[in-house]
Amino acid sequence: MDGSPFSMASLKLFLAGLFVLLAIIRPACAQSGQCLVDAARKQIGVTKLYDGRYVTLAYPGGDVPMERGVCTDVIVRAYRQFGIDLQQLIHEDMRRNGSVYPKLWKLTRPDPNIDHRRVPNQAKFFARQGQVAPISADQGVYLPGDLVTWRLPVGVPHIGIISERRSEAGTPLVIHNIGAGTVEENILFSFTITGHYRYLPQQLAEACKRLK
Repeated sequence: MDGSPFSMASLKLFLAGLFVLLAIIRPACAQSGQCLVDAARKQIGVTKLYDGRYVTLAYPGGDVPMERGVCTDVIVRAYRQFGIDLQQLIHEDMRRNGSVYPKLWKLTRPDPNIDHRRVPNQAKFFARQGQVAPISADQGVYLPGDLVTWRLPVGVPHIGIISERRSEAGTPLVIHNIGAGTVEENILFSFTITGHYRYLPQQLAEACKRLK
């Protein structure tokens, strides 16, 4: 019966267990997000150029020289520090589920040299394999390690990683490469936000723990 002492006790036990679980998960997610931020920040002063030319890459683990790259390379390089290769993961997901990915480049098959370096493909992967978070003018919904995509005034997409650092007004800074290498700056609300994601796989959490 819904009102029986047994059912009420069970509900209380369930809620108590849920509270404990959330208390464990939230710090772990925060730790993973911060590890991702720290990994992205290591690229500042190293990647000094923006270079979006098509390049034939090794596979898996292929990359252009560290002194150059595009916005998506900031993301790829951050995750690779924890053994998570977006080049391979996105390529394999596109091979299995190509129909759900954007058809913007008239490709007849997935291309491991470039697919993971395109913002719409990264966004689709993060939406499929991670968590879609709200797009909001409330700066509090953007957490360290979150991934945000924008539409720039010229019409091209862009992506960056939310930092734990904030502007004087409290807006989270963003680690990204928009044209002059990897930098950390206050641009979160400078452009139209098109996506907000969290991709904190267990592999990231485990690798992060080993670094602490």
